[in-house]
Amino acid sequence: MRAIQVASLDGPQAAKLVDIPEPSAEDAVLIDVHAAGVAFPDVLQTRGLYQYKPDLPYTPGGEVAGVVRSAPAGAHVRPGDRVCGLTMICGAMAEVVALPPDRVFTLPDNVSFEAGAGLLFNDLTMHHALRTRGRLAPGETLLVHGAAGGIGTSTLRLAPAWGAARMIAVVSSEEKAEVARAAGATDVVFVDGFKDQVKELTDGRGVDIVVDPVGGDRFTDSLRSLAPGGRLLVIGFTGGEIPTVKVNRLLLNNLDVIGVGWGAWTFTHPNYLQQQWAELEPLLASGAVTAPQPQVYPLERAAEAIAAIENRTAKGKIVVKLR
Repeated sequence: MRAIQVASLDGPQAAKLVDIPEPSAEDAVLIDVHAAGVAFPDVLQTRGLYQYKPDLPYTPGGEVAGVVRSAPAGAHVRPGDRVCGLTMICGAMAEVVALPPDRVFTLPDNVSFEAGAGLLFNDLTMHHALRTRGRLAPGETLLVHGAAGGIGTSTLRLAPAWGAARMIAVVSSEEKAEVARAAGATDVVFVDGFKDQVKELTDGRGVDIVVDPVGGDRFTDSLRSLAPGGRLLVIGFTGGEIPTVKVNRLLLNNLDVIGVGWGAWTFTHPNYLQQQWAELEPLLASGAVTAPQPQVYPLERAAEAIAAIENRTAKGKIVVKLR
């Protein structure tokens, strides 16, 4: 089968198209992959900078969408079912994958394979962030950093379904502002001076929740943008620098800085993934939440797809198409 492999830690350009043997099914669900998602960990792995370091050569990608070829007895999916699934860390950019049944999810008929491959990492992360960790309440206001990226657009799509009344998107260009508006942002501000713009938009009150997948030097101004009792959700550090916090700021305004480690949570909470999908799937199937509209690259250009995340030219979710 065709697959992408990374044989050296030289960055995204190390991702090459090769032929490798198909996996065996054993007690797994065997999936003919139509599309695979690309995420920030894929960038870090190509440079040996991610906490999990697969043995070389490895196949990148943590998300797939496709059609079930075979399934073990008693599984909740059957041959011919449209599904999406999680390899979690790597292995997705291949024409066939074998997954444990608990990491396979029925894909609604109104969601394309390309959109399905771009759903799981971001939407399950933001379900965890907003529902489990962030305690989003109806009527609250969100500030969303990196609003034109995968996590940002997922937040803008999902938060209204759980009661968010206003979503202020932080972007770095007018082109990315258009992406954020299309995903559902009610207001858009630019990175430079975002704190003052947020204060003006909220009549000095601030926001209830900051969604921060970026980190870096904007962290302190994010804290300053919170209303009393506000929560800052730490999701990642695409800005490169891991910020620190002076805890007196938390005390003065009764603020929370909350870590959002979705992957780690799934390892300590059995059945959590299926519980999350049980909430998300009806929203997607009914159209209450729209599926993402990812940027699609052919498998042959997987290196470019990964590089688009590293160089920050990605707009929304990136996927590679295999069939």
